[in-house]
Amino acid sequence: MSPKTFHLNAFLMGVGHHEAAWRHPRTEAHRVLDVAHFQELGRIAERGKLDSVFFADGLAVGPRVQRNALAVFEPITLLSAIATATSRIGLIATASTSYNEPFNLARKFASLDHISHGRAGWNIVTSGGVDEAYNFGYDAIPEHARRYERAQEFVEVAIELWDSWESDAIVLDPETGVFADPDKVHTIDHHSERFRVRGPLNSPRGPQGRPLLVQAGSSEAGKEFAARYAEAVFTAQRTLEEGQRFYRDLKARLAKYGRAHGELKVLPGIVPFIADTEEQARALEQEFTDLISPDYALRQLSALLGVDLTEHALDAPLPPLPDESAIEGGKSRFTLVKELAEQEQLTVRGLIGKLGGGRGHRTLAGTPEQIADDLQAWFSGGAADGFNIMPPYLPGGLEDFVDRVVPILQARGLFRTEYTATTLRGHYGLEPVESQFAPDPTRLSPVSA
Repeated sequence: MSPKTFHLNAFLMGVGHHEAAWRHPRTEAHRVLDVAHFQELGRIAERGKLDSVFFADGLAVGPRVQRNALAVFEPITLLSAIATATSRIGLIATASTSYNEPFNLARKFASLDHISHGRAGWNIVTSGGVDEAYNFGYDAIPEHARRYERAQEFVEVAIELWDSWESDAIVLDPETGVFADPDKVHTIDHHSERFRVRGPLNSPRGPQGRPLLVQAGSSEAGKEFAARYAEAVFTAQRTLEEGQRFYRDLKARLAKYGRAHGELKVLPGIVPFIADTEEQARALEQEFTDLISPDYALRQLSALLGVDLTEHALDAPLPPLPDESAIEGGKSRFTLVKELAEQEQLTVRGLIGKLGGGRGHRTLAGTPEQIADDLQAWFSGGAADGFNIMPPYLPGGLEDFVDRVVPILQARGLFRTEYTATTLRGHYGLEPVESQFAPDPTRLSPVSA
């Protein structure tokens, strides 16, 4: 891929990222239960030659059930269905290292990689919600540092399991009756206090060698984890200067792990409201904001900030908030929201409106040309390798971006006009990864780096 082009991922959620999307006449709320809806979204993204689609995941209902349309499908299962309706678009699923085991999860992603012919990606999360902890036998969120320690070892075990089959281990010779060469299928014999895994994985090596590894935490522990393992990072910065600082910081950490600048792509999130004029786009955004249910938004904000705001006056500023060090959940998102409220001197009502579209990600309201101008400024200004597009409503918000913004980016030479690769790693300019057990691996995994 030309160095002048960037990457585009579509972050899809239900019938839209805006928390009131399901109430707006541009959406059909019942489609959150319809797999055909999500297959259609995959085809729209593929029509735009996007690198990938991505689904987040949570392991608890939390405060959403009364006022929001839930994301009801487990994402790896859902992406397997989307794989059968598409042929090129990458397929990225969130899965937790806190509440899974390496063997089962490595097998699921290897299966998705085979089903999709090499389009699987894993967004690695450590799960910071207390309601999630309650569902897995914990009385509180496991400590932030411990979650990242477990995540590091979890990923290393998963990589070893994907590596346990060499690329040419499958023989499939009917005459000799040999299915696989046993000398090319390896036990890993991993033993620690956290994990004891013998291996090998009971799924052969996928077309990519291993899925694309994605990460979304921006705390100190999250950035260090990303520098070691991630090949794409989904992040949230609200100004160009913040984006540039984050980009420089993260890229500077790569050398410590023997990694090159281009081996990790930084993709900030944006929530675009697109219309023929800026005035129409802002009016459309306001339509969604007017549909926010304050009681629901206050519960969401309370969970994010670790402070009960359910009885707090909507037109008052936030009460005093703790330091990030006291937060065991999502540290970086807590700090982003706290700084947003302080810098813009927002009331609680104003903060709810700012967060309604993307939970702290940038919201852009404008014409297709204005959206394209903004993305180009961040890309050329050294704040992004691409973008995580978060349509506020679906499918229309994704269609507007694909059919109205992407052609402008293509005309400017900023984005591909045709796919040049067949795998997700290929879309991101990365090669397949050979097994560490192969006699001459073409590239070492992070375990060995």
